[in-house]
Amino acid sequence: MKKENNEKTGSIGYSRLPVYFDIGLVGLTAIGLISHYLSDLSAVDMALIILTVAGLIPLVISAGKALFKRELTIDLLASVALIFALISREWFSAAFITLMLGSARLFDHWTEAKTKSIITHLLKYKPQKVRIHRGEGVAEEPLSQVKIDDIVIVESGDRIPVDGEVISGEAMINESSLTGESELVSKKKGDKVLTSTLCESGSLQVKTEKIGEDTTLSRIISLVEDASRKRTKTERIASKFTQWYILATIVGSIVLYFSGLSPRMILSVLLVVCADDIAVAVPLGFTAAIAHAARRGVVIKGSNAIENLSRLKYFVTDKTGTLTYGRPKVVECRGFNGFSADEALKNFAIGASSSNHSVSRAILTLAKEKGVMVHAPQEFEEKSGEGVIFTHDGESGISGRLRFLEQKGVTVPAEVSELVHREKDLGRGIVLLGINKKTVGMISYQDEIRQESAEIIKETMALGVEEWHMLTGDNEKVAAEVAKKLGVTDYHANMTPEGKVTFVEFLKKEKRGVVGMVGDGVNDAASLALVDVSVAMGAGGTDAAIELHDISLVHDNLRRIPEMIRLSQKAMRVMKENFGIWALTNGAGLILVFAGFIGPVGAATYNFLTDFFPIGNALRLFGGVKEGRKREMK
Repeated sequence: MKKENNEKTGSIGYSRLPVYFDIGLVGLTAIGLISHYLSDLSAVDMALIILTVAGLIPLVISAGKALFKRELTIDLLASVALIFALISREWFSAAFITLMLGSARLFDHWTEAKTKSIITHLLKYKPQKVRIHRGEGVAEEPLSQVKIDDIVIVESGDRIPVDGEVISGEAMINESSLTGESELVSKKKGDKVLTSTLCESGSLQVKTEKIGEDTTLSRIISLVEDASRKRTKTERIASKFTQWYILATIVGSIVLYFSGLSPRMILSVLLVVCADDIAVAVPLGFTAAIAHAARRGVVIKGSNAIENLSRLKYFVTDKTGTLTYGRPKVVECRGFNGFSADEALKNFAIGASSSNHSVSRAILTLAKEKGVMVHAPQEFEEKSGEGVIFTHDGESGISGRLRFLEQKGVTVPAEVSELVHREKDLGRGIVLLGINKKTVGMISYQDEIRQESAEIIKETMALGVEEWHMLTGDNEKVAAEVAKKLGVTDYHANMTPEGKVTFVEFLKKEKRGVVGMVGDGVNDAASLALVDVSVAMGAGGTDAAIELHDISLVHDNLRRIPEMIRLSQKAMRVMKENFGIWALTNGAGLILVFAGFIGPVGAATYNFLTDFFPIGNALRLFGGVKEGRKREMK
């Protein structure tokens, strides 16, 4: 994957100066301009000249460096305007240009500060002291002393200091610092926990898996910093246009001069068309969108992803682990040979109580929901991938696959075998239960569909997505049933990983429009790499997901997808509005100049005031995003 250039070329930019220089320059120039109005002292004019020259020197240097690289920048246009103003003895106009450019640079500094404040906001969640198991006791040490495989103690009220796995204890965790969700999440043995999340109640012992720059929080911080610096297609097009615009302005000014137009008129034209406002407004809008996404647990790798997401037309998704939870859920429990469904479930739960298999956990979940008292078996043996053998109250039990029960001598009636095959045709998994060599129960389970999946698909299609394609390795019947429940436009069954890649290639070739895909970031990596917008689920524990894909969801929250589409569409609307405002204000300014309504002073004032229109519009994106978030949380 090619690494994008993060450096600003300056084609829509201007010289970068220390913020204190700009603050001083703007402040003193403003005082000088006010003094110019209030008095006719020649000392005031001299002060304005000195301040203008102070502002001109770095502009000329920056423009010269750009020309050396064969680039035309706003610095060049501003330098010409300033020199022209000084030659024409338009001290007030020259000072106003200096004020205008200094203010624009201060806005740029403010944009960077805004990005850094996001980083600071995330960093504040990093604890500085950590309790670690050392030998027979517990020691409190700096976070920097923690190593991989260290056992970290987390008590109620603590921020979790590392990414790791819970090895003992139970706790309710607030993950809003990474996901934007205030709902507490239960964590117990075997679960993964992430740096910066808050232990609201309970206590945990966590085995450290990632520290320092490798943690999810650190990767998010790094990527937010990188993303806010990357230039988008919109910015690159604007950059190219601006270079032609600057060239046309300079050539036009020369033509106007030799056509006999007065130097005051030419200066007025130059003052109107300095396009420094767009240089600040465009990156400011994208920074707002990336920052908001980070606070909502979504890492957007560059504003180019925002552009593509706003124009998304075709969405491809895997089924298992994306539209579904990727974990089994019991859909039916049956009893045979005199056993009721509840009696069968009770014995299923005895066998499952000592197993860590995902189906066993699903059985225990159902038993808990039904209020079944679960007893531990006296004897227990688990055969990996086959089933379990157990004894309880003098009875021997076997739970597992049909073939496993038959191998162990359990009698399976023909009607039960037929029922097993019918359930499998529906895409369901089957576990049989044998007690004392007789088949007494059967549990059917299937992958649980995410409750929000159907709603998300409907919502994204209302936002402009024309087709949803579900790819699955399941058979045709299962795929059709899930597709019907979810409302996807097209489904494709019996798909291998290679088949998914082939389908994505076909879709990109045959369809005109932006193609996006959401997957788990690992198993779907090959397909995700081909699309225009790749969305990786479960990025909190997956390095590859965050590093390689355009958009990463720290947690498996599908609701973030339509939220990010709305955010991207709003950001692009603001960008287009800003270019429209820029064109209209420049056009209106030129009309005022050629109609004789304003001269150099009026043109400088007009440019300074209209600079705030696109910048203010970009700032509106911050407020609009926050209002949208409040509405969602109601």
